[in-house]
Amino acid sequence: VQLQAFGGGLVQPGGYLRLSCAASGTVFSINAMGWYRQAPGKQRELVAAITSGGTKDYADSVKGRFTISRDNAKNMVYLQMNSLKPEDTAVYYCCTGGSIAAVRTQNFASWGQGTQLTVSS
Repeated sequence: VQLQAFGGGLVQPGGYLRLSCAASGTVFSINAMGWYRQAPGKQRELVAAITSGGTKDYADSVKGRFTISRDNAKNMVYLQMNSLKPEDTAVYYCCTGGSIAAVRTQNFASWGQGTQLTVSS
């Protein structure tokens, strides 16, 4: 499976943005899809994950602000980000895994290139 993330950019604090990730290749094998982020000098961290059945998991730092969704017919996963904060600045990556637990433990099936989000005034 190949993953292509896009939609990053520069946003002011309090603003919003939606990231998208397109999957191609052997997509029928995808169960969980997710988003990770990595800020300069920090370890990458899970942002959100979703299964093909719609079960979702979020990092505590984004609960109530970010929403992950998925269009199985289009092989797309989205991350709607609201009330953005400067600490959300990072490169965001999409990934797939056999389960949410696999995504959470970084046992990835696929990993895509990142898209940069910068939250700054």
